[in-house]
Amino acid sequence: MKINFIKMSGAGNDFVLLTGPALVSQKGQSAWLKKLAVKLCAQKLAVGADGLLYVNRAGSNAISMRYFNSDGSETFCGNGSRCSAWWAYASGLIKEKKFYLKSVSGDLPVEIVSREMVKMRMPDVEVVSLYHNGVWPPPLKTVHFLNTGVPHAVAVVENLDKLDVCALGRSMRYNKAFGKAGANADFVSVKNGFVKVRTYERGVEAETLACGTGITASAIALGLCGGVGSPVKITSKNGEKFKVWYKRDGERVTDIYIQGPAKIVFRGTMEI
Repeated sequence: MKINFIKMSGAGNDFVLLTGPALVSQKGQSAWLKKLAVKLCAQKLAVGADGLLYVNRAGSNAISMRYFNSDGSETFCGNGSRCSAWWAYASGLIKEKKFYLKSVSGDLPVEIVSREMVKMRMPDVEVVSLYHNGVWPPPLKTVHFLNTGVPHAVAVVENLDKLDVCALGRSMRYNKAFGKAGANADFVSVKNGFVKVRTYERGVEAETLACGTGITASAIALGLCGGVGSPVKITSKNGEKFKVWYKRDGERVTDIYIQGPAKIVFRGTMEI
């Protein structure tokens, strides 16, 4: 059986996007998409990607999105959400520049700012654990912990470019301080108000070129510590630029928005 797909990139965080009615019943859709994620995202054996997006229209001014990591686990994805939004607008599925994206983290407002540039609302953060208690591998000293749709550990480091993100990320990802679910690990540096971030993503189990929820988590953690102000300007590993806005409301962080790139790389057909 042949399947049509679209290859997407959100600052190098890459995805296989599928659309249209599922080939199985609603009851079996999750298992089908998980298997497709593992098969289609396999590096060097298939299309290759960090994850799978399943996107469809959901009413007059909304789209639905389901996201699966390359290991088949379903979760929320910031870059995947923006890529889904850009594809929906660029393909004509949605006509207006402002609409909603329905995800596992709720209905999120989206705005097409310009060509291949999308701004979207992120889930509210209920609690930020600054200076989180735990035992950290060197050279890490201070770690912050928060959930921006998925859990993230944020650590400020020196010599970010030379950091062994994969080794440190694996160690942090399973650290008992974050519970059974573990966490994505973000390593950040701050200079003259500009932030750079590199992220190890669970589910991908490797460093990705960008992570939307990680960029958001890093911006909020650093902002609450007083290092930067909203909007926070952040650069991902491959040099792409993002902005993050937020407001603090007691223990909660609300009105969170992220703006960054999203583009269609190519379209293709694969035999499955």
